[in-house]
Amino acid sequence: MSGMSDAALAAHLAEVAGRILVEVRESGVFGAKALGKAGDQTANQFLCHALREVRSEDGLLSEEEKDNDDRLAQSRVWIVDPVDGTREYGEARADWAVHVGLAIDGAPVIGAVALPGFEGGVVLRTDEPRAVPPAPEKLRMVVSRTRPAAEAVAIAEKLDAELVPMGSAGAKAMAIILGQADIYLHSGGQYEWDSMAPAAVALAHGLHASRIDGSPLVYNQRDVYLPDLLICRQEHADMVLGHIAALAQDAA
Repeated sequence: MSGMSDAALAAHLAEVAGRILVEVRESGVFGAKALGKAGDQTANQFLCHALREVRSEDGLLSEEEKDNDDRLAQSRVWIVDPVDGTREYGEARADWAVHVGLAIDGAPVIGAVALPGFEGGVVLRTDEPRAVPPAPEKLRMVVSRTRPAAEAVAIAEKLDAELVPMGSAGAKAMAIILGQADIYLHSGGQYEWDSMAPAAVALAHGLHASRIDGSPLVYNQRDVYLPDLLICRQEHADMVLGHIAALAQDAA
């Protein structure tokens, strides 16, 4: 496995972690309240042990692992989210994900997003981009199913776009590649592990991925809070960013 490419390794680990998570949920051992914690910890142990075994020279940042500032001096840093969408995972919904990504000099270069809840399991990866279906005439904006960001709702109104409620950040981002949505705009607060692997996969598929002011997404920072994100087709990026800028100006 140490001979695998980084992209193949990311996809393999995300897929295996996803299968582990499904097994944990289907074991019937855990009640609803304990299931999310058990899944997070089990998948995290697998991913972190595996990466330390086969990429021991690289840095590592995980949502479920105590952070270590040593990663800040490293060019290559793996950033993982063992269960993105813990609530959806616990509810046996399809819209949860496993994120495994590699940031190189702060850029989201390599990654995989597993969607184990989809029939047969789906893994989207940077080294095997698929054709992104064309957008329909009426655009679709994917938003949080429990707390849609006010900015996203306002921009959707400007675009006359349909709102598509969905769970995890990874599932939302991959919905564009899968032809289920066209724009993912988030401004409600996230961390590096929420967006790194999805952004890498989106960029590899030719999509736009940036902060909502249009600036690049930069990872492996001391402060891992990365509150906003825009992922969409390239042809929609300037239009959406323009509406966001106008909204911000109106609010000033």
